[in-house]
Amino acid sequence: SLMGKGAIPEDHPLSLGMIGMHGKAYANYAVVECDVLLAIGTRFSDRTTGKFDEFAKGAYKIHVDIDSAEINKNVNIDLPIIGDAKEVLRLLIKELKKLQRIKPRDTWLNRIRELRAAFERGTEESTGCQLRPSLVIKLLNKMLEPGKSIVTTGVGQNQMWCALHYIARSPRSFITSGGLGTMGFGFPAALGAKVACPEKVVVDIDGDGSFLMTEQDLATSVTEGIPIIVIILNNSALGMVRQWQHLLYRRRFMATNLGSIPDFVKLAQAFGAEGIRPGSCEELEEALKQAMKNEVTTVIDVPISQEERVFPMVLPGKALHEVLIGEPKS
Repeated sequence: SLMGKGAIPEDHPLSLGMIGMHGKAYANYAVVECDVLLAIGTRFSDRTTGKFDEFAKGAYKIHVDIDSAEINKNVNIDLPIIGDAKEVLRLLIKELKKLQRIKPRDTWLNRIRELRAAFERGTEESTGCQLRPSLVIKLLNKMLEPGKSIVTTGVGQNQMWCALHYIARSPRSFITSGGLGTMGFGFPAALGAKVACPEKVVVDIDGDGSFLMTEQDLATSVTEGIPIIVIILNNSALGMVRQWQHLLYRRRFMATNLGSIPDFVKLAQAFGAEGIRPGSCEELEEALKQAMKNEVTTVIDVPISQEERVFPMVLPGKALHEVLIGEPKS
């Protein structure tokens, strides 16, 4: 799930990444086809499950949660386990070690590989824009050292692009806000992460709309000497709302165009921070190298197209197997 991202290294061969509305298509299909589903600490929100009564319909469901109110709230559970996740997992591992032989999983793992191969190609439509969200985040994956960095996000398309493309390799290395759509979370969360872990590189991947909610914390960052990196995926719009208007409301766009105000480079400079606007992937790489050396917060304003969408997407009210991997044909 979104909030569980980083619990296991996402570059592990058994990791499929996030499931749900904007999860990996092959991860969603793995849930649809599995025999047993072990859920640890999740609340089974509709953004994770899609249509509740279709979620892992054929699976035996085991739900571990410390709060009994979460059991059977949204999804019917076959085996509820009330307890602390860490203690339950320790006991489970202890019992598994007693087993003399575990049945081979080759058939299932081969099926997973088939699903991954079928869905991981061609999930993004080209817009002709060189600085694409996926490329920005993949560049970040290349430049950040595992165990020496923390990534936070705002809320909106920026959050989902990051959830899809950023490779979290350790717990608590990816910090985001789920559940209430708290735009503006990413920047102050990054400041808190930097105070807690001053030795780490902290990056906030944000949207222009989300960053505007808490941009005044640039003053806190500069006056208190808390240097972080802010990458704004700037489409001059409330991108996620615009995407819903595009897909679900016949392209009737309303109150989502933010225009080119403010100039985030000048805004950062006005607060005493650094501001950079790269025009290519090469310039972005140089900007990131410079930002990692800077002793003040650096705001990198990355212009992207308003036509960028977050895919895959499970539309509201649909089941996980009805996932869209690109723009609908009609």
